[in-house]
Amino acid sequence: MAGLVSTRSVPVGEIRPFGERGLLIGVEDPPAARALTQALHAAQIDGLADVVGGLATVLVLFDGDGDELDTRLPTLARLVDDALGRGPQVRDGGGLVVLSCVFDGPDLAEVAEVAGCTPEGVSELLTAQTLTVAMVGFSPGFAYLTGLPEQLRHIPRRSRPRPSVPGGSVALANGYAAVYPTSSPGGWQLIGRTDERLFNPERFPYSRLAVGDRVRFERATRSAGGGWSPPAPRPHPVSPGLPSPVPDARPTSEDARPIFEVEDGGFRTVLQDGGRRHVAALGVPGAGPGDPYSFRLANRLVGNAAVAVALEATARGPTLRCLDATFVAVVGASPDLRLQGQPIAAGRVVPVGAGQRLVVGPIRAGLRSYVAVAGGLVGPELFGSCATDQLCALGPGPIVSGQRLWAGVPTPPLGDHLADPAGWTEGEPVVLRVVPGPHAETFAPGAFASLGTIRFTVAGESNRVGLRLQRDPQGPTVDRAPGAPGELDSQGMVHGAVQLPPDGDPVILLGDHATLGGYPVIAVVATVDHGRLGQCAPGVTVVLVPIDRRQAAAARAAQRRAMDVAVVGHYPLAVE
Repeated sequence: MAGLVSTRSVPVGEIRPFGERGLLIGVEDPPAARALTQALHAAQIDGLADVVGGLATVLVLFDGDGDELDTRLPTLARLVDDALGRGPQVRDGGGLVVLSCVFDGPDLAEVAEVAGCTPEGVSELLTAQTLTVAMVGFSPGFAYLTGLPEQLRHIPRRSRPRPSVPGGSVALANGYAAVYPTSSPGGWQLIGRTDERLFNPERFPYSRLAVGDRVRFERATRSAGGGWSPPAPRPHPVSPGLPSPVPDARPTSEDARPIFEVEDGGFRTVLQDGGRRHVAALGVPGAGPGDPYSFRLANRLVGNAAVAVALEATARGPTLRCLDATFVAVVGASPDLRLQGQPIAAGRVVPVGAGQRLVVGPIRAGLRSYVAVAGGLVGPELFGSCATDQLCALGPGPIVSGQRLWAGVPTPPLGDHLADPAGWTEGEPVVLRVVPGPHAETFAPGAFASLGTIRFTVAGESNRVGLRLQRDPQGPTVDRAPGAPGELDSQGMVHGAVQLPPDGDPVILLGDHATLGGYPVIAVVATVDHGRLGQCAPGVTVVLVPIDRRQAAAARAAQRRAMDVAVVGHYPLAVE
């Protein structure tokens, strides 16, 4: 490890595009970020989807595909100038929270070496200070704690983030301490663990720690077993007053009816809808379908709203026994489909009778398939959505054998089939178009343009949180600017952001990504290719092709035109 250089990413007052839907604004510090966040919420800007305050930035996300992003800049610039001119006018909390922890983390010895002390000295330094919550984000309940002693302020993030950090881990990075409330990917240095629960989705205000709270760590008695082990996993939480995802759990809607019984849940089959909005500031991921293109087509085929609840099957789908006659459509990744043992085609409306068995078998090309049911599935909602996210286990979780699935009232007319159900060629590289990221000065001149010369392989530890890519060690690399930091101030992140940790292997953020991140972003996958991104399976070769925002807008427009004519006819389609 080496000492840190400045990690400020955006000059104060500057506004930069972040993908096609986001604008990243530089501010002075966390209080200024909170003040601007409140001002933007109070302004009630049309089309505002989310505002995420970082340590020295504010990310503003808009609905839609970003076609009007440039037209929003003058209004946003005036609000930014006004808010920064007034300065912070934010009341913070101030309670004292004591967290009992064991100091035995896997990075403790390395942190001690950087700090110039013993592992025992690290715990003594941390427990001697009272820290303050500067910001809450990244994942639900994750609090950035400031006020570390000087020896612990220069601990950098890891050169490669871990795919999974156990919930309860006490960590240090870039001048802050934190506790990971739930198991999630993470790049901080792990020095200990605590059993304290820091996030409860069933009780407002959800996070135990609030901005301005004071936090003190105290040494806990080591457990009899000792060693490094995660706390026992907690069950998937659900909203108060709504059903748990257990067999025969009846939804609150009086119009819902049981439609399928799960005989086999498949590899990982979950409910997904349009995802969660306006909760990124709490650290709650947006979730939603990994392949939004296939998801929307499946719903359109059976007459549902584009964001109606459907099943997302990964690698191998479920076996379902029909309880009441219905219509289904399966789109995406060419699964082996069978009804009563007979093969059926994907990409078309299929009638399923009571007592019949629908098998969504192994996926043959891609990674994810979507099973839409006429009327839309119904499930327990959390933060306005029944989507399941993998970062922090919010939502009903994977379906299990014996569980009943419920559906709403169908809304005809039904479509019949897709005009062109193909779209994935097995064995060929997956081309993902990317627009420039917001951190160009972090990389060498021409680095963005050079992305298209590199072949990446999708690593096996990838999931709905992020696609972890590996480059050929003997091949070309993405060069950083001389003296540029390998990490930045933690800031809001967007779906499709291509983060580049110091080890040089990118991570592309998917729908369940942490709301904040601190690795530089060289590019963002264009919205038009988010469907392809969600279909990238481990072992697939990926090519990142640089385009500009004008080309991205043209590609989005073409995709919308294709969607408008993708569904052919109305079921049953008469054939002459």
